[in-house]
Amino acid sequence: MIRPSRPLIGLLIAASLVGVADARRKKAKAQEIAPVNVTTIGVNAYLWRASLDTLSFMSFAQTDSNGGVIVTNWYVNPQVPTERMRVSVAILDATLRADVVRVSTARQIYQNGQWVDAAVQASTNAKLEEIILQKARDLRRNAAAQG
Repeated sequence: MIRPSRPLIGLLIAASLVGVADARRKKAKAQEIAPVNVTTIGVNAYLWRASLDTLSFMSFAQTDSNGGVIVTNWYVNPQVPTERMRVSVAILDATLRADVVRVSTARQIYQNGQWVDAAVQASTNAKLEEIILQKARDLRRNAAAQG
């Protein structure tokens, strides 16, 4: 039976510890960039936070962080009291991508004592999606800078 010498065992242990320390350094370096998939909730956390921030001037009728759905109550702009808006946001996935956010907007006008559905400009939903995505990217950049 061959018995390894104590110096050889010590050398093997030291070599394995150096490898572990190197792996930790590489892992720490890889974590300097904030991850794209942040899912402590059911959907991407950056998109969720950005959606809430973007719509924070409106009151919320429903929020579901697991399903990624935000629905606002009707909002009446004080400068245009004969018009009101309602916004729904759906976050479809856990990744931070442009095709994951869907915004739907409803608009009504007050005519003859009742609220009547009115057309929404085609660019309204796209503009809100852009704003949410930009805020989410900014949140990700800030997380990387702080982390």
